[in-house]
Amino acid sequence: MKWAAGLWKGFKDKHPTVAQFLVFFILSNGVTVLQMALMPIFKALFGKTPLVATDFQIFHIGTNFNGTPYYMFDYASGSLDAGGGGGLAYFLAVEITMAIAQVVNFFAQRNITFKANNSVWWSAMWYVIAYIGITIVAAAAQGWYKTPIYHLFIDTWSLGKTGETVADVITMLINSAISFWVFFPIFRVIFKSKDKQVEAAA
Repeated sequence: MKWAAGLWKGFKDKHPTVAQFLVFFILSNGVTVLQMALMPIFKALFGKTPLVATDFQIFHIGTNFNGTPYYMFDYASGSLDAGGGGGLAYFLAVEITMAIAQVVNFFAQRNITFKANNSVWWSAMWYVIAYIGITIVAAAAQGWYKTPIYHLFIDTWSLGKTGETVADVITMLINSAISFWVFFPIFRVIFKSKDKQVEAAA
């Protein structure tokens, strides 16, 4: 263990940015696993409520390839395995899962990856702003892949609930990948060490 720790310290001293990225990568994947574990739980909980029958379709910004309206957040009423969009129930399951995962990610990345000691409130404010922006971009991107993925696994391959679960995982992985590549440069800006700031100023 000491040998491995020494090897890692030497690598980190020579390649600090690469080492930082590797830690960020490992923690991000851990958060993705957490999302994958939480999603079925919240989905099952909200799926038993009347919210499944409540449409949540906002920000109409065009049309799909088949001519139907395209919404940035498109969760039509009805269960997914019955051809619906999951309604408000599915939207809440997705967003609550992501919110919990991002809170965990915020503190893990701040304390472990970047070892920041600047204002936690300042960092949290910019983190929330970035999270909202990335969520909107990721939601807009879903117009290209969400419907075909669910249609493929549920309808074309007739996998029913299993297909729905697989589609959930794939969709979540795509969202996580988008967040992964965008968040790293943002974190380097909002997570700062005061000692490094002083050294840079000197």
